[in-house]
Amino acid sequence: MSNSDDDKLLKRQEVEDRFGISRRFLEIAAVKGGGPAMVKFGRSVRYRCGDVRAWIEQHRRASTSDDRHAG
Repeated sequence: MSNSDDDKLLKRQEVEDRFGISRRFLEIAAVKGGGPAMVKFGRSVRYRCGDVRAWIEQHRRASTSDDRHAG
């Protein structure tokens, strides 16, 4: 995946298929926060590919004991 598709809008299932982030997590994060930024059109929720990549990058850690809070 190149950065050329950063503006592409993905459905939750597409985010799960491309990035391995479960639809259930995305649903919960949409209500409680803590997930990637989303775009909402009425009842439809989409995620910019670039926003998902950035969110993943913000959550990189060197070890499980690295508890720094990103974002």
